Amino acid sequence: MNFLNYFTKDIGIDLGTANTLVYVKGEGIIIDEPSIAAVNNKTSQVLAIGEEAKKMLGRAPSHISVIKPLVGGVISDFEMTQEMLRHYFKKIRNNNLFNYYRVVIGIPPNLTEVERKSVEDAVVLAGASKVFLLEEPVAAAIGARLPINEPVSTMVIDIGGGTSDIAIISMGGVVKAKSLKIAGDKMNSDIIDFVRSEFKLLIGEPTAEELKISVGSAIPLDEKLEMAIRGRDVSTGLPKEVVVKNHHIRTAIGHSLASIIEAAKETIENAPPELVGDILRRGIYICGGGSLLKGIDSLIEDEIGVKTMVIEDPLTCVARGAGIAAEDPETYAQIFNAPLKPFDIEL
Repeated sequence: MNFLNYFTKDIGIDLGTANTLVYVKGEGIIIDEPSIAAVNNKTSQVLAIGEEAKKMLGRAPSHISVIKPLVGGVISDFEMTQEMLRHYFKKIRNNNLFNYYRVVIGIPPNLTEVERKSVEDAVVLAGASKVFLLEEPVAAAIGARLPINEPVSTMVIDIGGGTSDIAIISMGGVVKAKSLKIAGDKMNSDIIDFVRSEFKLLIGEPTAEELKISVGSAIPLDEKLEMAIRGRDVSTGLPKEVVVKNHHIRTAIGHSLASIIEAAKETIENAPPELVGDILRRGIYICGGGSLLKGIDSLIEDEIGVKTMVIEDPLTCVARGAGIAAEDPETYAQIFNAPLKPFDIEL
């Protein structure tokens, strides 16, 4: 057994719409890069993956395509997803002639069997020997060391790049879940539309992302935040600079935040009464990149009336949970093999 362990690598992957994180047993998270690839259209050569490809977003010439292979938590470009995963496996490969990769990968709870099979095939074709699929809210709860196997409910809201996944977990499985394609990318789109409408200025996704992180918030703040941005004037087509303030971003993303909160309310309304009592006592846990938006925990707490906490290190909890499960797949076998639970999808 020890001989086999020498060749085995237990890996946990959070294959996100915005970022991909890879956890390796004994080493922790060693890869955290954007889920983006740049391809030369003339030669079909992959020029860059991850951080280097992100730098090309909105700046590449016509013969270079900057691709996001995952949209809304679902693989939209199978070959590029495979190339991206193969690239990451090469990074973690040791000097052994033979490597046995045992992979646990996080997936949104709303995927169909075809979409799940697509994820599994992409990981296997990239070089994995064995693949287990784990729903992301469950992985986040495992990564946060929450008591998911006990007969009490744990409510997790994972606000990622492409999807917001809301799940109530009890006894190792998802009791109720709701997934909607309103998350970080949708907020960026909201900001782009607002700046165009309010300031008659065209900006790209990187600028919108920077605005959201730097001056965005879910609630009014005591401090005044503002940021100067540059783009193309809609009327003249020439460069233009404007100053965007905190309340502008709050207005821009307000509808998306309201949709996420409404989905969380509906999930609670459809849950068994005993589990709802547990939620009131134990609180709601939020994670993902969206949980870093200033004041989002306070907004959810005020709207739902339940104590809301951001999971420690919310960006990595899904990858950590997948990694913990990969280290001990026998313990989590029931979670891997569990059939799809009831869920609702909102576009």
